[in-house]
Amino acid sequence: MTAVSDTPWSAQDAPTAEPLETDAASARTRAEREAHKLEKRLCREMGRAITDFNMIEEGDRVMVCMSGGKDSYTLLDILRKLQKRAPIQFSIVAVNLDQKQPGFPEHVLPEYFKSQGIDFHIENQDTYSVVKRVVPEGKTTCSMCSRLRRAILYRVADELGATKIALGHHRDDIVATLMLNMFYGGRMKGMPPKLVSDDGRHVVIRPLCYVPERDTIAWAQVQQFPIIPCNLCGSQEGLQRVVVGQMLREWEKKFPGRIESMFRAMGHVVSTHMMDPRLHDFAGARATGVADPNGDTAFDEEELPMPVQVMRSRAQLA
Repeated sequence: MTAVSDTPWSAQDAPTAEPLETDAASARTRAEREAHKLEKRLCREMGRAITDFNMIEEGDRVMVCMSGGKDSYTLLDILRKLQKRAPIQFSIVAVNLDQKQPGFPEHVLPEYFKSQGIDFHIENQDTYSVVKRVVPEGKTTCSMCSRLRRAILYRVADELGATKIALGHHRDDIVATLMLNMFYGGRMKGMPPKLVSDDGRHVVIRPLCYVPERDTIAWAQVQQFPIIPCNLCGSQEGLQRVVVGQMLREWEKKFPGRIESMFRAMGHVVSTHMMDPRLHDFAGARATGVADPNGDTAFDEEELPMPVQVMRSRAQLA
């Protein structure tokens, strides 16, 4: 992978001397220091993702899909910071799809965009009525809602001349999608950082793919973004994604570093040790008499590396 420190996408600020803290100012100083570290980390991780997967290129017009949640606000905010230091020129347009949900505060996002000097577009489409009419009472609405939203956003991207569609999915979303597909779909499939859309006409990117959810939560608090909750799908009880998310958070509490290890595994797939004949010719496997480091070690107990986060914690205690 490309080293982040070697690219202007993630240029680091010059080190500053630690201020002397007084009893009266210590809490504020610590908060400011932590906010600065968080901003640098977000810029570094998003810059690394953009570089690793060549997400944004010269002359791109990036359409940032804004739901009004913490993740999309963080995506837009950090991408605008990176835009100022990027080695290429690209433009940003923020897009919100107002689905006419009852009680949706339609003034919030336009006011925010205007206050920040952000180019934006609000698309008004009453998908809420369609979803409520089509989906039986008691059934989850996410699938229908997402299909309608995707089709509309693809059309808007065409109308705005957007060359990339940026979504606010973070690292934990990607791992949760992998688990959902394993548990309920019987397949190994996650959320790619960059992919051509199903209509073949758009490139979808996820610049927050390296960022853990805890960092988007913290940044939203630091920046005091005017968060808009989703009352149509995200608050429904019993959703499979909600259940998996809770499970992952419980795992992370008991076994720190587990989510990070799972995420890293998605980028280190050993196809010969899976079971998909489309990825490896199992039927044609024959003994060759030639040693192969990737061959099967059927009688050996594989020694697994310690999770990165646990190693860091131990190093700090040493």
